[in-house]
Amino acid sequence: MVDTFRYTYILKATGFIILFFLIGPALFAHDVVGELEKMSKADAAVLYLKLGFTHIVPLGFDHILFVLGLFLLSPKLKPILWQATAFTVAHSITLGLAMFKLITPSPAIVEPIIAISIMVVALENIFSPRLKKSRIGVVFLFGLVHGMGFANALSTLGLPQNSYLTSLVMFNVGVELGQFVVILSAFYLFGKWFGNKPYYRKTFVIPLSVLITLISGYWTIERLFF
Repeated sequence: MVDTFRYTYILKATGFIILFFLIGPALFAHDVVGELEKMSKADAAVLYLKLGFTHIVPLGFDHILFVLGLFLLSPKLKPILWQATAFTVAHSITLGLAMFKLITPSPAIVEPIIAISIMVVALENIFSPRLKKSRIGVVFLFGLVHGMGFANALSTLGLPQNSYLTSLVMFNVGVELGQFVVILSAFYLFGKWFGNKPYYRKTFVIPLSVLITLISGYWTIERLFF
């Protein structure tokens, strides 16, 4: 009976997530080209806050899987918030450097590495039974790469010259809010209820990490060769 409930719960949650990602892009699509310079600073700040958020939820499926992968190994708020902080500091550095033209990351290099970073985290979840202290350093390094990915996306959108720094900061804040929503969603979907159960690793960590590994492996091949 308990096993049936657990697997029914997982199937429903998985179905909801898949449906969300299928319909999300259509619901949150934006067209800001040609409108940027007409906006006030306040309007631009609100717009880029929204753009940063929707770049993660629901459009940033790869970034969501990365954060979810971080969460799985230790489904408690304190460890994931430490990792999220390292990730935030790192991607804020490279996002700022790239948007001020101090570095020029190539999407052809950055995007495959982002996919590889997701796969590395998922594989660690599979083969490591507990969270290691070294993960924060690994997360920081991968965060530097993800920041370059954010910069590539933001460069495509453009930034208004009359509120360049404000819009950049608000986009980054939106990204952080998106990540926070992913963390809280994972925590309340299964971490809070099942994280301390003896079957948590077998039922949640391993299957979800295998799925993340397969998806990120596909992305790696796709981004490298196609």
